[in-house]
Amino acid sequence: MKIIFAGTPHFAEQALRAIVQDGHEVVSVYTQPDRPAGRGMQLKPSPVKQFALQQGLPVSQPVTLKDIVVQQQLAEFNADVMVVAAYGLILPQAVLQAPRLGCLNIHASLLPRWRGAAPIQRAILAGDAETGITIMQMDAGLDTGDMLLKKSCPIAPDDNAATLHDRLAGLGAVAIVEALALLARSSLPATRQDNGLATYAAKLTKEEAQLDWRLSAVELDRAVRGYNPFPGASAQINDTPVRIWQASVRADMGGEPGTVLEAGKSGLLVACGSGALNLEIMQRPNAKALPVAQFLQGFPIRAGDRFLLS
Repeated sequence: MKIIFAGTPHFAEQALRAIVQDGHEVVSVYTQPDRPAGRGMQLKPSPVKQFALQQGLPVSQPVTLKDIVVQQQLAEFNADVMVVAAYGLILPQAVLQAPRLGCLNIHASLLPRWRGAAPIQRAILAGDAETGITIMQMDAGLDTGDMLLKKSCPIAPDDNAATLHDRLAGLGAVAIVEALALLARSSLPATRQDNGLATYAAKLTKEEAQLDWRLSAVELDRAVRGYNPFPGASAQINDTPVRIWQASVRADMGGEPGTVLEAGKSGLLVACGSGALNLEIMQRPNAKALPVAQFLQGFPIRAGDRFLLS
């Protein structure tokens, strides 16, 4: 297959790597412009660009695909298909129609559940037992196109957004290679999505990651996992904001929401609306994330202290 690839982060890089290893002709790689990163805020290429340059693939980094000149250049590749994975730019109709077989998207959910920007995190936050990858024929809507291939993946009780992301990235790479092989043989039937079953995976905000201790311990555990690594579950105690990176549920404990029940080497046990949450890895502003035993050495918290409710 003669392929244009469009993607930016590590999730997309794994898919591009699999496509190249499978022997397809990648005629161009589209990725977001280099962004400032690190302490020096120097421009850093995306993971997709880094891999593409290593492979000697041509790279294009337009700010928008709405530019007529950019669209004409893309059409001149005469590609069979364009594969899109976490690219970050809207594809206008002219781009969707440019490749002979259209554009395929690697989406990190089992559509029509969790259309939108944050499907991995929303699946964890909602307590879903499984998620997966959907290879979708792109149209003008937000993840509304026909489904071409699905692969499911269980969500483990200790999964956070980072660990689930990594598994789905690998699964997405497997799925797109399989889909392209079927597409080349005209053996990739399309199934319309049931819009009545659709849910929306809104972009994450720092504000929503502020823990509300009136919720159940189960819900707060999902929040800690779903917001790890971004934006990080946050709370406030003794006039200090803290981040909580790892926790576990203690269903057999309880008390006034936000109250510290125990503070020791095994964790910081906090009462919730139902049950209690044992905080295991915490972080103060401008400090490293630490196991609670070490965290408490530099920031004493005692039983009876209280977190702000939200």
